[in-house]
Amino acid sequence: MSGFTGFVLRRVVGAVITLFVLSVIIYVVFYVTPGNVAQITCGPRCSPAQVHQVAQQLHLDDPLYVRYWHFLQGIFVGQDFSTGTSVEHCAAPCLGQSYRTDQQVTDIILTKLPVSFSLVLGAMVIWLLLGIGTGVLSAWRRGRLSERLLTAITLAGVATPVFVIGLVLMIVVCGELQLLPFPQYVNLTDDPEQWAWNLLLPWLSLALIEAANFARLTRASMLETLAEDHIRTFRAYGVSERAVIARHALRGATASVIALNAVTFGSAVGGAVLTETLFGLPGIGQELVHAVKVVDLPVVVGMVLVTGFFVVLANALADVLYAVADRRVVLA
Repeated sequence: MSGFTGFVLRRVVGAVITLFVLSVIIYVVFYVTPGNVAQITCGPRCSPAQVHQVAQQLHLDDPLYVRYWHFLQGIFVGQDFSTGTSVEHCAAPCLGQSYRTDQQVTDIILTKLPVSFSLVLGAMVIWLLLGIGTGVLSAWRRGRLSERLLTAITLAGVATPVFVIGLVLMIVVCGELQLLPFPQYVNLTDDPEQWAWNLLLPWLSLALIEAANFARLTRASMLETLAEDHIRTFRAYGVSERAVIARHALRGATASVIALNAVTFGSAVGGAVLTETLFGLPGIGQELVHAVKVVDLPVVVGMVLVTGFFVVLANALADVLYAVADRRVVLA
């Protein structure tokens, strides 16, 4: 077994263990709480008979490890839910059933995921272009007025909340200049052009915040690389500054940028709550806020678990991509 294959296997095993521990923590936090869990899960309008039915479905009379085992069984093999008059099967991965809407949590998440992916993928393209471009230019023009200006803009971007940027963009672009209509989500399959135009402002709002982080990381990594001995050797041999920046300094920043991008993407899938809420995008973040408001416990648990899954997966992928970009990581 090669060193790289062993490294990947260790990261996969670590990710699986992390997901297991995360699922235990989430289950304990939400389902092992003071009070009547069945009443909270079912809702205030449920009759005593319905509350009793929910308690049976959640196996609340069983020991904790048995209840958690049934929770895991639902994820891996599915489970059955009684509707009172019939039995409904929830196929794996089954994350439970919403007692507010009588929908399976998995179906709710699958409906919302394309919206969140549309937001994050488009924003990712913009934050990479802006962030890496600004970082490269800032490192290239270090010590000059333009570099100080770019650094100030980057710090302002990091410090500005996403809802402020979004509101300013809507007021200026949609209200004052009337260049775009106020965003309203359109499915990609229905009208690709309108899909893109309506997501342009949400993309920019999310991307401008993240681009500032990528600019800072790219600049710092490139300046560190430019201070190394082999860069001075290239310059001594007459290699142009532009070639030094493009071929060597930027390559030195690639591994860090790849790692940060994977983590940022995973976190943003379920973490772009403010952006989705501000622009009315029916994604994972907005659905999680709504579920918390109405205390729809199975939906909250499912959303948090899926969000944690993407974060863990993104971190594992970041480690692998970092190792691909810099094989010295495998030997560490």
